[in-house]
Amino acid sequence: MILSFHPNVVADENILCAGRFPDEKDEAIIRKAEAIILPQGCSEDLYGMCRKHCLHIFPNYDVRFDFPRKLGQARLFQEIRAPFPVTYLFDSVDSFRFDYPQSSPLEFPYVFKSDWGGEGDEVFLLETNNSLERCLKRAKDMERGGRKGFLLQEYVPTGGRDLRVVVIGGRLYSYWRFQQNSSQFLTNVKAGGVIDYSFAPELQARGRTMVEEFCSKTGINLAGFDLLFPNNEKDSSPFFLEINYFFGRRGLGGSFRYYEFVEKAVSEWLEGIGLSLTNGTD
Repeated sequence: MILSFHPNVVADENILCAGRFPDEKDEAIIRKAEAIILPQGCSEDLYGMCRKHCLHIFPNYDVRFDFPRKLGQARLFQEIRAPFPVTYLFDSVDSFRFDYPQSSPLEFPYVFKSDWGGEGDEVFLLETNNSLERCLKRAKDMERGGRKGFLLQEYVPTGGRDLRVVVIGGRLYSYWRFQQNSSQFLTNVKAGGVIDYSFAPELQARGRTMVEEFCSKTGINLAGFDLLFPNNEKDSSPFFLEINYFFGRRGLGGSFRYYEFVEKAVSEWLEGIGLSLTNGTD
């Protein structure tokens, strides 16, 4: 029996668990499943329950929950020796003050990232001590609300571009995001970034290869990776920047096209384990 928690993927059994915790009834059905399809917004509770009782789960979110948020991703990059900018991790403002009471581990300019937030929220380019102090005050305010942790990261000049590589099942899609406003640090679409599919195809191919190798080590099969190529040099190797388990779909052709990709990926994944959505089993 194939079980789907995904609202757009119909299987033998279909359950919606959005906005609630999985219960005993859900668990009873999960125990019977040969394969489970989960939504992009799957909670850690639901994923843990499915992982406990079922071997075959799509998408594979093991490292998403083992290495959560930005600090966790930096630790993951370090663990598997993936190239990424020089990064310092701090669990709190107090831990930063203890380690660096008089200075900072990096020279300006560098990047401040809260462990929380997406689409460029809580990410700032710092150029002065005053800008650092403002971010630390902001981080302290967030800590009072229970959201701790931030990182300081080397600033990598890229000419205003970054490469997004999306993995959906066994397929990869890539495109550039570039910022036309030279005063804007972020390149994502929310910050005014423009999508470009044709620039530097050889660099795109290099980025896709690196992401494919990364996914083979981690099991990731649904995520958007952000890569930086220093100064767009033709012979440069990219840095991993972030893994986005929620990502914009405009570069993929919109939500309708994205769901087509997901449905195809699920079908191919099921075929690989000897199952199908139409017949349950081959």
